[in-house]
Amino acid sequence: SCPLFHLPVSKEPEDSLPEGLKDRLSFAKEKVRELKLLKLAFEGDESALREVEESAKVMSAVFGEDPQVRKRVASLTEKDFVRDVPYHERAKLQQETLNLPMLPTTTIGSFPQTEEVRKVRSAYNSGKISEQEYEEFIKRQIEHVIRVQEEIGLDVLVHGEFERTDMVEFFAQRLEGIATTKHGWVLSYGSRVYRPPIIYGDVSRPKPMTLKEITYAQSLTQKPVKGMLTGPVTILNWSYYREDIPKHEIAYQIALALLEEVKDLEKAGIKVVQIDEPAFREGAPLKRRDWPSYFEWAVKAFRLCSKAQPQTQIHTHMCYSEFNEVLEYIHQMDFDVISIEASRSKGEIISAFENFKGWDRQIGIGVYDIHSPAVPTKEQIKAVLERAMKVLPVELLWVNPDCGLKTRRWEEVVPSLKNMVESAKELREELVRT
Repeated sequence: SCPLFHLPVSKEPEDSLPEGLKDRLSFAKEKVRELKLLKLAFEGDESALREVEESAKVMSAVFGEDPQVRKRVASLTEKDFVRDVPYHERAKLQQETLNLPMLPTTTIGSFPQTEEVRKVRSAYNSGKISEQEYEEFIKRQIEHVIRVQEEIGLDVLVHGEFERTDMVEFFAQRLEGIATTKHGWVLSYGSRVYRPPIIYGDVSRPKPMTLKEITYAQSLTQKPVKGMLTGPVTILNWSYYREDIPKHEIAYQIALALLEEVKDLEKAGIKVVQIDEPAFREGAPLKRRDWPSYFEWAVKAFRLCSKAQPQTQIHTHMCYSEFNEVLEYIHQMDFDVISIEASRSKGEIISAFENFKGWDRQIGIGVYDIHSPAVPTKEQIKAVLERAMKVLPVELLWVNPDCGLKTRRWEEVVPSLKNMVESAKELREELVRT
């Protein structure tokens, strides 16, 4: 009664998995063979029985264990999940550091990945160009996107994520204990496919993952550039994960690796770090009675990886159409700014925050529907922002697109962002006059 569409077709084409991992995997074809093998074993086939027993030995053997990682997780205390300074004090320090205007503008992270970007990445992956040539190409893309953002007038910039194929796979390829596949495609939704990473062992960070690109982008501008990370809950929920240790332990391992990255970014002078958690809600159990235990560790995993210096502004991004049912847990994450999708609801999603007593965090209102090629007008953008301003103090509001711009074209992105920035400026002027 179990379908196989959630699995890749076969492990056979995979030739670059960590040693010993392939013997421990079964994709769709292997699962079917295992069913046949079990049938034969139950019927008394000696050869099949021996093969089943041999497989059981392989699976029961210790694999991918890192005592240092286990020790770090075991030694965590409650203070590791709490930032040293409360939000209201942090917010003052961050404004002193960043000196941002009212209704600050930013984007979510990615910029258009053109055919040229994909071709150059493919050439690098197939060995047709050297690592140095690829890195120089990425640098040129970063230079271009920083220049474009400055010309548009955005307040907090991003490096564009041109080196990233996927927001989870990028980090999975750089973390110990996680493997990625070449051909392990599964259906995500509709006609979209995805290659889930495989968390097979204890997770750690051998070296910085994003530092080179982020610090290069920051060197090109006086404006703050956001460090861009994918959160531990999303990395876990969008991967095949091991089942020999509790799920929350895996999340904490990933969170500790990400915390190292946050600290390196801080040391390099990065003042804003965004930790995306689009899968925070979707990992929740189907039965509501099981939600508290899931969200307890999901919240703690985010708080662990985001335990930054008080002057470092921590952003997160989520794209949901419904916040009411999880807003309490989202608020517990203790970020400084959350950016949300709001354009398609014409700002009505903000009603969830209207009904939540005690909401005090900054919110980036999505005013540009990145799922559509349409360029939003200033009137449309202002309507969304004005709806939000009826609910929350303007001091809490940011202005941004709904989501990343990876799939859009430059011809759509530039005029849309110009309208977004101009709308924010015009509203600032109106607020000053009143």
